[in-house]
Amino acid sequence: MRLPTTDGRLEDYTPSGTPVAVTPVGPARSRRAFAAAHVVGDPLGANAPGAPAAVDWEHTLGFRRYLWSLGLSVAEAMDTAQRGMGLDWAATQELIRRSAAEARVVGGGIAVGAGTDQLAPGNHSLDAVTDAYLEQLALAEEVGALPILMASRALCAAAITPDDYHKVYGALLEQAAGPVILHWLGDMFDPALAGYWGSADLRAAADAVVELIETHAAKVDGIKVSLLDAEREVALRNRLPEGVRMYTGDDFNYPDLVKGSSDALLGIFAAIAPAAAVALHALDDGDLATYDRVLAPTVPLSRQIFETPTYYYKTGIAFLAWLNGHQPGFIMVGGLQSGRSLPQLAQTFRLADAAGMLADPDLAVARMSRLLSVHGVDA
Repeated sequence: MRLPTTDGRLEDYTPSGTPVAVTPVGPARSRRAFAAAHVVGDPLGANAPGAPAAVDWEHTLGFRRYLWSLGLSVAEAMDTAQRGMGLDWAATQELIRRSAAEARVVGGGIAVGAGTDQLAPGNHSLDAVTDAYLEQLALAEEVGALPILMASRALCAAAITPDDYHKVYGALLEQAAGPVILHWLGDMFDPALAGYWGSADLRAAADAVVELIETHAAKVDGIKVSLLDAEREVALRNRLPEGVRMYTGDDFNYPDLVKGSSDALLGIFAAIAPAAAVALHALDDGDLATYDRVLAPTVPLSRQIFETPTYYYKTGIAFLAWLNGHQPGFIMVGGLQSGRSLPQLAQTFRLADAAGMLADPDLAVARMSRLLSVHGVDA
């Protein structure tokens, strides 16, 4: 093949990676692991920027069955599914109901995001934010999924102090039927979340969230932290009350963080599901050499997919799903397949090959060649 480079050239490339092979297995014992799954856009739908999401339900649900078959749980309707970036509330509700029904059929683990994105853009009171959260929390509980209280743009805009966050989250946790997962998403994933928990100082923000968790520990299963800062995550993990899990959302440093006792709730696990499954079971067996060997080459791939601007990482997740045959076309709701350039995607292809994440190299080459052709590049 002739693949584009980031400096505007074409270079010869011959795929040489060996696909990671995994036998379908049950969930890992030593860690709880959620793969945050993307949605597949309907190629016949009007998936233009700003249009209501048209979802290819067959392949969207098929991808979740694939994740469950590898022993991974599914984190549904999270930012990886384009919440706030193309997936509207109507489609989100249907996604949650359909995925939860599939989970019951196959016995798969599922957690679902509950946020406030049904609110129209603009300013909202704390009470309105709380009511929006409660509506989505009720849906998560209705379908029998573990709720994830997603970081809320509306709350970030409305709250002034840490006490405002405590008021809203305190009301939610008091009304929750059971434990939930909290969610701290850094502004590299969503600039509208800068200053979450009431402070731009991340140490002060950590103090606020620890106080909230300590006050409501019985209702907190864990907290997902996506700050791409391993030291800060470990420091917070060490402060959590007994029994409250740290779910790493660090798509740069996940091998060491999971090895060090964090559980996982990661978008990259959807892209590297075979490697994640093999590594987690090696960790169960105390086989750290295999764990490191399998995950190490996935880190450059993940850092490529999640490079700045990080919030376009969803494009790389869908791109790999297409290369690996999990969906018929490279199409995303909101037209987000345009979120990464052709040279960026070409480098993702190279790193996926090096990591053994091209399950069928011939299929991947054929699809990459077609993408190059559409862009006017002779592969």
